Amino acid sequence: MKLLPLPAFSDNYIWLLHDGRQALVVDPGDAAPVLQALSAQGLTLSRIVVTHHHGDHVGGVADLRAATGAPVWGPARESIPQPFEPVRGGDVVHALGLAWQVIDVPGHTAGHVAYFCPDVDGQPLLFCGDTLFSAGCGRLFEGTPAQMHASLSALAALPAATRVCAAHEYTLSNLAFAQAVEPASRDLADYTAHCRQLRAQGQPTLPSSIAQEQRINPFLRCAVPAVAQAARHYDAQTQAEDPVSVLAALRRWKNEF
Repeated sequence: MKLLPLPAFSDNYIWLLHDGRQALVVDPGDAAPVLQALSAQGLTLSRIVVTHHHGDHVGGVADLRAATGAPVWGPARESIPQPFEPVRGGDVVHALGLAWQVIDVPGHTAGHVAYFCPDVDGQPLLFCGDTLFSAGCGRLFEGTPAQMHASLSALAALPAATRVCAAHEYTLSNLAFAQAVEPASRDLADYTAHCRQLRAQGQPTLPSSIAQEQRINPFLRCAVPAVAQAARHYDAQTQAEDPVSVLAALRRWKNEF
């Protein structure tokens, strides 16, 4: 299997997974880069996968479906371009000969889902849309801090080796915030240097991994005393012993950062 992040707009990635013949595509906000990749590599699109309803994730769905006939999976509780096959947390769906577990991850939007496969060429793979970013998480447009904390906790519990395929190249800006939260972190300093080098070479910082995110992502570290104390320093009303309160403060802080 080959995994490709197709750049779109200013900072989106449309993920393309293929076996040399058949392909699936995740969150195609724009059909053009997908059609170009399919043509260049002689691939047939067998499945379109959607995590949530925002336009930069679904804007190319109709054109791709018209051009390829590929069916669409989408979150059952969100409005995306019809027709599509609704999926819900707990479902197991199949594409490219692989079994994909659907995980409910509300917070960024009310019905956001993620797709997890425990074994893609021996390594787990996660398509998480805008719920989990490298060193960050999505804004709470429709959900609550409690929902986002539960969603991130579910993703953080996946195997450490899981490749994290987020939908935006936000890593360096997220790392700048993470370093404000944990300025003494050697893990953050090392990972920031690594990601700066990748971007200087024109390479994506993604996929990350669950293990990496547990070390450097403040939104997965709300129970760590240093993170809780930083959140309380930002907002004295933060209940440092309550990870949901800490996450809420961190998200407000990041919105203003």
